[in-house]
Amino acid sequence: MGYGGGGGGGGGGGGSGGGGGTGYGGASGAGGYSGAAAPQAGAFRFNTDSSQLEIYDGNQWTGILATSPNQQTGGTRGLFLGGSNEPDPSATYNIIDYINIATTGNAIDFGDFSSTTQEGAALASSTRGIYFGGDPATNTITFVTIASTGDMANFGDLLTTSKHGIGGADRTRGIMFIGSDGSSRVNTINYITTASTGDAVDFGDATDENYDGAGMCSPTRMVAQLGSNDAGSWTNAIDYVTISTTGNAADFGDQSGSYNARCGYSNAVRGVMHGAYQYPASPNHTNPIDYVTLATLGNALDFGDSSGRDQGGGVSSSTRGCAGGGYDNGTSTIAATIDYVQIMTTGNAIDFGDLTQKRRHVQGASNGHGGI
Repeated sequence: MGYGGGGGGGGGGGGSGGGGGTGYGGASGAGGYSGAAAPQAGAFRFNTDSSQLEIYDGNQWTGILATSPNQQTGGTRGLFLGGSNEPDPSATYNIIDYINIATTGNAIDFGDFSSTTQEGAALASSTRGIYFGGDPATNTITFVTIASTGDMANFGDLLTTSKHGIGGADRTRGIMFIGSDGSSRVNTINYITTASTGDAVDFGDATDENYDGAGMCSPTRMVAQLGSNDAGSWTNAIDYVTISTTGNAADFGDQSGSYNARCGYSNAVRGVMHGAYQYPASPNHTNPIDYVTLATLGNALDFGDSSGRDQGGGVSSSTRGCAGGGYDNGTSTIAATIDYVQIMTTGNAIDFGDLTQKRRHVQGASNGHGGI
């Protein structure tokens, strides 16, 4: 089965055959071929399960192009935005790091916010990384162009102030679960058109108040793990919305436990929730990785374990998901660690590299995952 990226990537249709390679056009369904019995490296096919053009590298098929404006193919760059290193009250940062998701290694400086920020939320289109809210709660929305290093610029305003929200996007629309308005946790959802700066518009309501949850996206659906509600109760609830259609969220299923502060990332098929904060259970900072199939309602399943990473940021391509910053498993140690997994292969996370600065409440945005 071919994979689409979770939140960005170029559009454009793909024909059968490939320049210089043996054409391998035709529908493939769940892995069948049309024509010859076996593909050659460099062959192309169209996967009808994922609606994506794929290329064969000699070992496996990999998605390379999208066939509709909202089909994501996976990006190459992930951004880690803001954060803090408590207990030092002055250690809240305005920094933005980036990684090339396909290549393990340490993060590199990208640019800065105009002021220090933490506890906001992020989303991304195929070209823009967008950050909203923060602590103290604010209604500001800012953006960068992911392919070009530089500082954040003003995008517009939310309908209300927000901190600890949840972000997600397809290639044209960004969804914003508000989190706390500064005085209480709320269930409101805003949206923006990511290509056009301007103020957010009402989208609908979540099934419950949400705070410090995680977002995952397919080309059509945003799935949001809600975190905790206004009663201060950690919840196992997972909501979803159809990105292109305004309206209230509906129940998707449940997490494997009552967690918040997870890193969320996705490709077009699978959404992953990485690390977890649990309370009052001990240790608070723990390491489960769960996943859902984004097109199919149901409960999350076990994926593997990580080095920690609750209160970190998640980024992804069409094949790889990364979680950076946050806490180490079973400790109160804030770290710069970046872990990664292969999204379609369950198993434990592997070391990727380090952020430029250890910090928690960092947010992730990438041009390949729908903006988590």
